[in-house]
Amino acid sequence: MTERPSHRAQLIGSVAVGLVIVAVAIAIVTATFGPTSAAELESLEKRQKERTERLEERLEHEERLREERREGRD
Repeated sequence: MTERPSHRAQLIGSVAVGLVIVAVAIAIVTATFGPTSAAELESLEKRQKERTERLEERLEHEERLREERREGRD
C-alpha cells in the first residue's frame, strides 16, 4: 500500500509549484515584451525629436537655396 502524503507536505508542494508557475509566467512576459525603462523611452523620444529637427533644418536650407536661385535669375 502507498502512504498518503501529509497535509503539510502537500501544502509545501503546492506552494512550490505555484512559485514555479509565477516565475515562468514572469520570464515569458519579460522575454516577449522586454523591459522598457523610463530612460529607454526618453532616449527614443530624444532621438525622434533630433531626427525631426534635422529634417526641418534641411527643408529650411533647401528653401533658402531655392530663394537664392530665384533672386539670382532676376
